[in-house]
Amino acid sequence: MNLTLHRLGGFGVLALAVALLAAACGGNGDDAGPTGEGDSLRGAELLLYSGRNQNLVQPALDAFEEQTGIKVKVRYASSAAIAATILEEGRNSPADVVLLQDAGALGALAGEGVLDRLDDELLGRVDAKFRSPEGLWVGTSGRARTVIYNTEAIDPETDLPDSILGFTDPKWKGRIGWAPTNGSFQAFVTALRVQLGEEGARAWLKGVKANKPKAFSSNTPIVAAVEAGEIDVGFVNHYYLHRFLDERGEGFKARNYYYTGGDPGALVNVAGVGILRSSDAKAAARRFIDYMLGVDAQTYFATQTHEFPLAANVPSPEGVPSLQQLDPPDIDLSNLADLRGTLDLLRDVGILN
Repeated sequence: MNLTLHRLGGFGVLALAVALLAAACGGNGDDAGPTGEGDSLRGAELLLYSGRNQNLVQPALDAFEEQTGIKVKVRYASSAAIAATILEEGRNSPADVVLLQDAGALGALAGEGVLDRLDDELLGRVDAKFRSPEGLWVGTSGRARTVIYNTEAIDPETDLPDSILGFTDPKWKGRIGWAPTNGSFQAFVTALRVQLGEEGARAWLKGVKANKPKAFSSNTPIVAAVEAGEIDVGFVNHYYLHRFLDERGEGFKARNYYYTGGDPGALVNVAGVGILRSSDAKAAARRFIDYMLGVDAQTYFATQTHEFPLAANVPSPEGVPSLQQLDPPDIDLSNLADLRGTLDLLRDVGILN
């Protein structure tokens, strides 16, 4: 099964301003949060380790501070670097909350016992497939893997294979773009290993490699290359297209193709949040997660970063399928923690040095 959907509606700067204003006025409708602390937490401080880009999340952090009076100090780095730092710091970590780009990195921390179990009320706001089975982290927003295609070269209904696995067909030789060094692609390969087994993932990688795909450093240049006609298709996260559409308009000659129905190409990975077991500011940390799962933050992710909202009944923006329509593979996202095994496989197949 598949979905071909086009434009992501967005409200731009105006929507963000409205969201921030609503937040400043108590936009969630209950400034007390799930544990009823209310004004008692004003003046509290949190140290957040963020694996999410500052440009993406800082507006939401600013709105949280404005609404709650809780000061957030942030250390930014890659999700992998933050996970490694926390594991090195152990019980001496000064961090209170961790916000990471990838469920695999969160799963790695959960597996080492450094995260505290979250309240059932918070966990219950997000579908079970997008949170830790042990309740140690919860997803805040989602991103789908898609095939980006050139609209002048490809008819998605007749030209694209029925599954992501079909790109091993020799007819795709020289027509594909991928980013083997990119974390999102590596997370996809990890999910492929979980779903198909080691040999199934190896066979797909070898088959696509035989088609001589063009390698890129990240998702953005893949989308640009598809639109320019340098390649016909590429493997990316869904929201990169919508950044181009916001800048270039509907005439941009590339669109997303979504696999569905549990296909390996329908993977939805999540950014998520957890509380450090060693934190001495857990009430404020819980209030932070409450905000991140509330209407204001979820609307921000949907309209500004073009991600899937996972809570607060905030709908997917216009032109993007719902998570129910996507029906991603039924896998435990915590199992995406085995990045080392994926890197070993990519090197063994000759895709990475």
